[in-house]
Amino acid sequence: MNWLDWIVLIGTLLSIVGYGIFKTRNAKDIKGFLLGNKELKWWTIGISIMATQASAITFLSTPGQAYADGMRFMQFYIGMPLAMVVLCVTAIPIFYKLNVFTAYEYLEGRFDLKTRSLAAFLFLFQRGLAAGITIYAPSIILSTLLGWPLFQTNLIIGVLVIFYTVSGGTKAVSQTQQHQMTIMMGGMILAGVLIVYLFPKDFTLSDGVALASGLDKMELISWKFDLSDRYNIWSGILGGFFLFLSYFGTDQSQVQRYLSGKSMTESRLGLLLNGILKIPMQLIILFIGVLVFVFFQFEKSPLFFNTSVVNLVYQTEGREDFQALEKEHEAVFETKKQVIASWANQDHSPELMTTINELNEKEQELRAQAVEVIKASVPEAETRDTDYVFITFVMRYLPHGIIGLLLAAIFSAAMSSTASELNALGSTTLVDIYKRNIKKDGDDEHYLKASRWFTFMWGVIALIFASYASMFENLIQAVNIIGSLFYGTILGIFLTAFYLKKVQGDAVFVAALIAEVCVVILYKFTNVGYLWFNLIGCALVICLSMIFQQFFKNKQEVTA
Repeated sequence: MNWLDWIVLIGTLLSIVGYGIFKTRNAKDIKGFLLGNKELKWWTIGISIMATQASAITFLSTPGQAYADGMRFMQFYIGMPLAMVVLCVTAIPIFYKLNVFTAYEYLEGRFDLKTRSLAAFLFLFQRGLAAGITIYAPSIILSTLLGWPLFQTNLIIGVLVIFYTVSGGTKAVSQTQQHQMTIMMGGMILAGVLIVYLFPKDFTLSDGVALASGLDKMELISWKFDLSDRYNIWSGILGGFFLFLSYFGTDQSQVQRYLSGKSMTESRLGLLLNGILKIPMQLIILFIGVLVFVFFQFEKSPLFFNTSVVNLVYQTEGREDFQALEKEHEAVFETKKQVIASWANQDHSPELMTTINELNEKEQELRAQAVEVIKASVPEAETRDTDYVFITFVMRYLPHGIIGLLLAAIFSAAMSSTASELNALGSTTLVDIYKRNIKKDGDDEHYLKASRWFTFMWGVIALIFASYASMFENLIQAVNIIGSLFYGTILGIFLTAFYLKKVQGDAVFVAALIAEVCVVILYKFTNVGYLWFNLIGCALVICLSMIFQQFFKNKQEVTA
């Protein structure tokens, strides 16, 4: 990075923070702080919902996911449009009729206080962890690039987000997200254009798509039914549907976005806008990851993308083994590069594509061997490097100024998603825990101050978790796994509340506890794909609550 990148990066981030504080400097009561005085238009709601979900993890990890596994991850979002329609018909009218601040308030009236508190606690726990990861994601990049301590980079991002979120509340979050989304998608699309521009002179975009297709990177739909396969049409339609139904219908970080709408119609339109635009947005980001993969067929990619880990290996006895693998990798690359050039000049010869696939498999074998060397040389090192793929391309091959813009896009995404999460965590803590259980007779000024303090508290907790977080398989999967462990149970509680009018609080409370334990056991001791946890958790709550209701009913009749 040079001075131009720093000007673009710092200028963009400070302008976002300044704009958010300026636009919301008059938030003086709890309704204004938590719901933005219910003044948001549908397009602001839709963009805010998309920006809340599109964290830095989306822009860091999704291209790397496509680089390694192709476009299959898109199936994760197939169930979203249907989930948005269901929520518009069911959840939004109920929340508006009851005029609630949080989704969990409804559960006390329908069931009881302990069920409301359980759902709120499950949300606070999983979203608190996720908030830490959304800070951690860009921090690992900046710390790697600049050699800064991870805590210091976490602190910079966290302080910026906490500052304007505590200051302006929901309205500050929603107002800034419009500009953040423009920066995010504008930067990513520009990166995609530049990748194609950097292709060899006689190698076209259609050649790139054909090459990616021949190497199994363009497969969008997998029809194979396999519970251990994380991404197929069935896990997307069923597991994804229940995940998004629970995420957008019961997660306060999303519910708070559309509860701030000017009317029920505005909220519905905002939610539908998200359902319509989210899949094309993810397709664009995944396709950019595929383009990066094609680009690295002509420019030698690192054997392992996380250079900080490679540097550690160089300081151990594994250095010679790793360097030998690098030399072999370079030889395979040079051979593959020549074969691809011949393939492009010979009308995409199937025979040459077979050779390319064989060389690609050899390259993957070398990468696997490199990971084994890393494990043996630096046992504590993270051996998944897909989150570093896109940023490696950005830092090495894009012009200065554009580098700063792409980094600004990544940090904007981190700030956007984290701000929504902290805002929702503060709101839920205030409304569902503090105001309901601890201090019921405070005035509006007291609750406004308390909400700001709770938002600040969760910001500090997220920073602490971010400082000690370690990556799962990759960051985008980490967030989705954490969500899937809890969302199914929460959704089961809400669906039972909506549709099973005879089930009461005791039954659903016990059912939810058992369902959550079962989901955690499945995650810990089986290889079931995490998307299925949403369906399993939800189904367990519904089925068990009906069974337990009969038990409690019979017990009451016997007692009577």
